[in-house]
Amino acid sequence: MATSTPTRTVPDLSFLLTHCAHVLATRMTAAFTELGITPRGFCVLFHALEAERTQVELAALSDLDKTTMVVTVDELERAGLAQRRASSADRRARIIAVTDAGRRAVAEGTRIADRVHRDVLEALPQEQRAVLTDALIRLTEGHLSTPVESERPVRRPRRGNS
Repeated sequence: MATSTPTRTVPDLSFLLTHCAHVLATRMTAAFTELGITPRGFCVLFHALEAERTQVELAALSDLDKTTMVVTVDELERAGLAQRRASSADRRARIIAVTDAGRRAVAEGTRIADRVHRDVLEALPQEQRAVLTDALIRLTEGHLSTPVESERPVRRPRRGNS
């Protein structure tokens, strides 16, 4: 007996959002090669410039696990863009300080990230751009702000260089 495939009644948001996020990450990674760093490295530098922050604080802000954060900071140090230093508030804590070269990389990286994001938004008709960004902001600050607990935890996708 043949069975028919069920018909979807709601667009597959999981696929749409995952696919868009993946393609955007590849575009961002490709664009950042001109600067010689990864979007992940840029993100860490950007947040490190905002305030004196520890590696743990920066990892949380950058949505990176501990191992990835260590590798990222090692890469930034080797490139002369950041340094691990003792915190001025707590000598036992280590903060990530951005060097002058790192400051220049953040300035250029901001232009690169803005260009990539602008290109994506310009692929939409003008009247849909604010609607998309407003909807995504509303979801990330509301209904989709916090992962739910599950007996079968969802693995986060590998991020590669992004």
